[in-house]
Amino acid sequence: MADKMIHPTIATVSATRHILKHFKLRASKRLGQNFLIDRSIVNGIVDASDINDGDLVLEIGPGIGTLTQGLLEAGAHVIAVELDKKLPAVLAETLKGYEHLNVVQGDILKVDINGLMGNRPFKVVANLPYYITSSIILTLLEQRLPITKLVTMVQREVAERMVANPETLTPNDSAKIYGALSVAVQYFTEPRIIFDVPPSAFMPQPEVTSSVIVCDVHIPPAVADEKLFFRVVRGAFGQRRKTLINSLMGAGFERQRLIEAMAKAGIDPKLRAESLRLEQFIALADALS
Repeated sequence: MADKMIHPTIATVSATRHILKHFKLRASKRLGQNFLIDRSIVNGIVDASDINDGDLVLEIGPGIGTLTQGLLEAGAHVIAVELDKKLPAVLAETLKGYEHLNVVQGDILKVDINGLMGNRPFKVVANLPYYITSSIILTLLEQRLPITKLVTMVQREVAERMVANPETLTPNDSAKIYGALSVAVQYFTEPRIIFDVPPSAFMPQPEVTSSVIVCDVHIPPAVADEKLFFRVVRGAFGQRRKTLINSLMGAGFERQRLIEAMAKAGIDPKLRAESLRLEQFIALADALS
């Protein structure tokens, strides 16, 4: 962190209240807005991001600039995408004087991220809105963008799903937690939960505990047909209470083809999707291809 900040710390109750009052803002439930008011949490996220001077960072949903300020103080070059049309003008004031900041108003699910980031490697750091967390993470990963690390604050339940696998869960837990998001995240990254964030760290307070999760992006395992692989994964978890073969038949796969592929991959058709490891999904998809 820099020894001297350009502006007072935004991540406090008093500063947040002042900004909201001055700009006549209210947290939007529709956009899932909750503003961080704990500087130690901001510092923890920045530390987890392993920011080096000059690192290019994509921030999703900068809000009033709370986390953005921490990233800029650490030396990051930040491109922040904000959906709320009112907030770019607010950020122009709350972060006035900071260099290496570009605020873009738009929907992260629709913008040309690679073009925005100049086709350069970058990190993603974000306090994601709960209602759309999974869609954002999967969109970022499936585009094969040159992301090196994702550091996101998400609902604790979502973080648990991202790191879940059959080996670390009881059958009951696996049936509730392990799913298509788990497989997809672990196909592209190595995820780990860093720390939890209580509701009291936000204004207004959410009803759930949050978690900061780091996903180090790696080269995905070899798979014959990646589109088919994800079709298998989504189909397998589409009807969780059914056996694997019945779930995949419901997703449009032909029964005899499934029987032959499962035999080739060494997978019992009577298993349910939550029993299969990432490697087994890959083996099944390869057999089907």
